[in-house]
Amino acid sequence: MAGQPGFFDLSDRYEALSAAGDPLERLAAVVDFEVFRGPLVAALRRNPRGRGGRPPFDPVLMFKILVLQALYSLSDEATEFQIKDRLSFQRFLGLGLDGTVPDATTVWLFRERLVKARAIDRLFARFDAALTDRGYLAMGGQIIDATVVPAPKQRNTEEEKAAIKEGRIPERWQNNPAKIRQKDRDARWSVKYAKAKVKEGADPKAFKPVDLAIPMFGYKNHIGIDRAHGLIRTWDASAANAHDGARLPTLISRGNTASGVWADTAYRSKKNEAFLAKGMFTSHIHQRKPHRRAMPERIARANAKRSAVRSAVEHVFAGQKHRMGLVVRTIGIARARIKIGMTNLAYNFQRLAWLEGRIGGHAEIKGKFTHFARNQLIIRSFLDRARLA
Repeated sequence: MAGQPGFFDLSDRYEALSAAGDPLERLAAVVDFEVFRGPLVAALRRNPRGRGGRPPFDPVLMFKILVLQALYSLSDEATEFQIKDRLSFQRFLGLGLDGTVPDATTVWLFRERLVKARAIDRLFARFDAALTDRGYLAMGGQIIDATVVPAPKQRNTEEEKAAIKEGRIPERWQNNPAKIRQKDRDARWSVKYAKAKVKEGADPKAFKPVDLAIPMFGYKNHIGIDRAHGLIRTWDASAANAHDGARLPTLISRGNTASGVWADTAYRSKKNEAFLAKGMFTSHIHQRKPHRRAMPERIARANAKRSAVRSAVEHVFAGQKHRMGLVVRTIGIARARIKIGMTNLAYNFQRLAWLEGRIGGHAEIKGKFTHFARNQLIIRSFLDRARLA
């Protein structure tokens, strides 16, 4: 029978994890999670506890558990099991082998309290301020886009669908609270169009591929990233059928040191162009193809140049969907919002770790350059906007 692992056995295992390149160790070294303690304590504030009962878990520890869920797309039950099973998770959370692990219900209750307090916006803003303090200013302009986040499909009758679209509770559900709790009345269907591409050198007489229309059910993650660092600076969540262009004013960051705004054709409208012009932003939004006419060559070239910049935002969505497995398993827009917001935060954590790793040992040079570059960019931005005015 195997004995209990000793101190040196555990130390050797930790060293082996570090040698293998534990990404969570890197994340813990780069991100100061203590900056979230203030917003968390404010969101979790409640009446003074009576005597007795188990003391609550540390809010930063619980927040880091939500980060693990976002990074690895874990349910509450799977999170509890993986923390008990994986040394890398325990080290990231600061738990020893004999540490008390929050159970699935505790994780769910913690997240529900954040939902009720609407804390995710304050948490995101706190980290964005921390990024600015570290020299990662929003620079180079901003890129806006949205993607559908899938949610479990609802099996409803035509009458129930019609009632939900009208904002009513179907009659058959009104006397069944349990059924209402299991039905997502905020998620919506949308259609994603995929353009067919013809291979170069293909036989012109051959069968041409057909454009695809893919129905999707769930929510949308609307984001704005800065062009210089690729960090998410603004975000919003909505039902999947929400129009992308209507979210442009919400996603524009006035803290960016450059005026350029890149987006696809869904964001081009007279209202948005007027909004950008009034705010002294430079529009690089894709232009649409004229109705029933071929795309003019000059517009096609201009759109191709814009796409070279705008494509950076697609890397964000690819990382969230493929590496992080972004899906919404909860019910309702309020819970979906904290799920999507935590994924955006977790992406920024990973992006910061990558940016810091790229800089490597040039921290001192970076600090001097950042201070100089910050002043230069602010001056350049001011002169650009003054010239536009």
